This record gives sequence, C-alpha cells and structure tokens, in this order.
Amino acid sequence: MLDKRFIRDNPDVVKQAVRVKGLDLDVDELLKLDQENRELQFAKDQALSRRKSSAKEFAKADAARKEELRAQSAETDAELRRLNEQQAATSERLTELMLATPTIPWEGAPVGPDESANTVVRTWGTPPTFDFETLDHVDLAEKRGWAEFARARRVAGERAYALCGDLVLLERALHSYALDVLRGRDFQLMSVPVLVKEAPLVGSGMLPKGRAEIYEIPADDAYLAGTAEVALVGLHSGEILDASRLPIRYAGISTCFRREIGSASRDVRGLLRVHQFEKVEQFVICADDLAESDRWHAELLGTAEAILQALGLAYEVVECSTGDMGVGKYRMNDINTWFPSLGMYRETHSCSSLKDWQARRANLRYRTPDGQIHFAYTLNNTAVATPRLLAAVLENFQQADATLAVPEVLRPYLGGRDTL
Repeated sequence: MLDKRFIRDNPDVVKQAVRVKGLDLDVDELLKLDQENRELQFAKDQALSRRKSSAKEFAKADAARKEELRAQSAETDAELRRLNEQQAATSERLTELMLATPTIPWEGAPVGPDESANTVVRTWGTPPTFDFETLDHVDLAEKRGWAEFARARRVAGERAYALCGDLVLLERALHSYALDVLRGRDFQLMSVPVLVKEAPLVGSGMLPKGRAEIYEIPADDAYLAGTAEVALVGLHSGEILDASRLPIRYAGISTCFRREIGSASRDVRGLLRVHQFEKVEQFVICADDLAESDRWHAELLGTAEAILQALGLAYEVVECSTGDMGVGKYRMNDINTWFPSLGMYRETHSCSSLKDWQARRANLRYRTPDGQIHFAYTLNNTAVATPRLLAAVLENFQQADATLAVPEVLRPYLGGRDTL
C-alpha cells in the first residue's frame, strides 16, 4: 500500500507503475474517492464542532433558546448520520483501491508483462554430465522406495506426495543446514503458525488479491498460510518498535500451503509443484532507508546463493520483470536451479524488497531516537524450500547404481554418510 500523499503528489508515477505491472487499478477513481473522503471528513468535523459549541451554550441558555438548540442538535445529528454513512461507503471502496496500489518498481527492473521478460544476471556452476542413463527425481525416488505418489494421491488428491526413509532424513538435513547457516548470520530462528487469521494475510499482501491461491477454513475464520512471511509480518503488526531493535532478522520455518490455481499447464510432475511443502524463509525488517534495504536485498540473495554453492548445485540469478514481480515488490530476483531431467533451470528461490508496502498494510512502525515514527521496510527470500530443492539434489547427485552422492555439507546431518 502506498502513502496517499504520495499518490496525490505523483499520480502519473503511480499510473506508470500500474501499467508496467499489468494491474487493473483506476488511479483517477482512487484520487476522486480520496478527495470525497477528505471533504466528508471536513464536513463531519464542522458538524461536530457545531454540536460541541451548542452543548456549551445549552447550559447557559434560557428556555426559548434551549428549544432552538435542541432543534439544531437534531439537525446536526441527522447530518452526522448521513455523513457517516456516506463516508463509510466511500472509505470501503477507497480502502479496496488502496490495497491494490503497487510499489513503484526499481528503475532497473526489465519492463514486461510476465516472466518472459526476465533477464539472467549471472550463472554459477556447471550443470553435471552423466555417463549413464539418468532418472528423473520421480523414477529415482520410486526405484529406491523413497516416495509414495500414487498412494499419497489416494489420500490427499492431485499433487500430493509422501516421502519415505532416507529421503525424509535428507529433507530434514537440508532444512537443518539452512537454519544453521542463518543462525550463523545472526538470524533469529522462528517456528511460526501456519493457521492464520485474515489480518496478517492482508498485512503481508497475500489478500485480498490472492484469495484464489489460499486454502480457507471458514468454520474457524482462518486460512492456511503459503509462507512463513505471513506470520512474520503479523508478529509486529500494529506495533511501534524502537529503532534500536532494527534490523530484525528472522529465519522462519513452516509448512506452507498453496492451491496453485492456474498452473495446470505447467510441469507438475512429482515434487516440482505441490500443494504442501516445507520452507525456511529469510525475513528482514529494517529502517526506511533505501540504501540499507538494498544492502539487505544483496545479503539475502547472497545467502541463498551461498547455500546452493555449498550444496554444489548450478544455478542462475534472474532479474524479474515488472509484470512478474507482483504488486508489492520494489525489486525481485529469482534463483533458478538446474534440473537435469528438464534440461533447464527451475525457480527454487525468490528474493524480494517491498519497501514500506507491507508495513503500511500491517501498520508496522518504528520510533527514531528523536521521537519520529516511520513505517519500516521489509524484505524476504527463500533459504530452502522442499520438496522442489530436494528434487534438484536427487537429480544432480544420482549415481549409476541409483544411489545418491550426499553433498558434503549435508553429511554431518546424516550421521556422516556420504552415500544414500
């Protein structure tokens, strides 16, 4: 959500952001409603002032004047009811439009409608070559008895999976390694709720636009979160933090749930696109300073790259286009990891800077030493998300006899085993 004053002062900038992000938002309607809302508020303030003056005069007035004041008070009360009704209707629509306002994207972001306009910033590592016929992660996991797909679908429907035996341990090793990396970088480890109320989803920007992607539990007025970011934003919603606490660095681990509406035509085989997954999320709350936010963006991106490099997985870093980055993003870089079975890189990480877009929605602020109150900036990036990254490890480190060469950094979490 943007500052209303910024929108009033920079309507053309906001309209341009709406265009390049491919959004359906009428900025002129928003400005018109904002003006009407302020006029209604002025009229209400005037009426309240008259009512206050009338109340003071009433105590000293004679009988005749009291009758006049009663009549005036009744008229004022009727006017206030009318103004409140009008403002309620105007405010509801204005809030709806405000929640749809986009962050102004980074000037270096490629302009384009979707991921087709993304550009590759750099690559790291060399995709492996094999002197034997390779298996994709589904065939390899089933051959080793490491996963149940058909039986899991009978239990939970399409895109369900169940991990077995050593693959469970390997998944745990990936997350434990990521948590240790982040703990070593002074991130606070957090295991967060996945059953959340509507407010943190609105605060994080997942609602109202993303409703179709979220599992709802109406009987409990609750939802299943698609990322730990939802709870991490919500933890400080409505608070005014002391500036000395910033930056706050969280490593949130959680199960995540996404409906994946509209992805039926994309590659959904096995573990690549599922409804339930596990993720360690990097999340930062910092001061509203763009240079500082940029430094954290680089650090979060660098941490994810360091994890992939330590695992020995080839990857590419992508600069996401304006149409691919989403409504609230100032800048977004995806990391795509190599999948031998696909002969291509697939997204495993997404690093985003949102400036104060989430903080305004969640009313997340901080107080400076001189007493000024500011909305904070927020950033996030994946550290490890499985089972997709797990699938990449299976495919890249498979051996001719269908065993798996364990990446060296994961061996301490698997009792020192170098092969599974």
